[in-house]
Amino acid sequence: MIKIERTSVMNLENAIRGARNPLNSWDRSDSSYDGEGNYILGENDLGLAKRLACAGSDHRKFLRQIFVSVDITAPLYWWKEFDTYKVGTVANSCSTMHKIHAKSFEREDFSCDRLDEGGLVALDAIIAYLEGERVKFCEDKTNKQAWHNMIQLLPSSYNQMRTVTLNYENLINIYYARRTHKLAEWHTRCDWISELPYAKDIIMVKEEKQG
Repeated sequence: MIKIERTSVMNLENAIRGARNPLNSWDRSDSSYDGEGNYILGENDLGLAKRLACAGSDHRKFLRQIFVSVDITAPLYWWKEFDTYKVGTVANSCSTMHKIHAKSFEREDFSCDRLDEGGLVALDAIIAYLEGERVKFCEDKTNKQAWHNMIQLLPSSYNQMRTVTLNYENLINIYYARRTHKLAEWHTRCDWISELPYAKDIIMVKEEKQG
């Protein structure tokens, strides 16, 4: 299970202007804002962006200046893989250390959509135990044993929300590294990437080259 919300793509105008700096070709820029405040690439700017994106990472530095902010709710086992992408990314997470006891444990807090009946029975037993320890800790915040029991027994299927900032160069790496991954969460993530503004032109660049 993965939930992707509140996507915001920023700095496209400045990135395109920077892409024109090497040849001082700003006078050829033909992009503008529409009535809803979206920056729309003109034919000249889009053509330049596509050529640079396909030319390789040394030539497409402007992609590192197109920023994406998004809220992602995903299980801890997925976050462990996402944490591979450290360069050029920032993430602020909800804290299990400080807030694990703030609400009751329920099935909805875990990614369990692919468990069979036996797996769900086991998960429900863990949830019941965690909830019992949570109640103990809420009744007595000095009960560090109950807190440690929650932290150390928390399954990796527990869902955590993080606000993540990336750039389009990060997204190229993620898309091609993870689009055929065995975890379904990565497929959802790559589908989201493919729907970002101009993704098919400047993120999915290997398809562009093959085409």
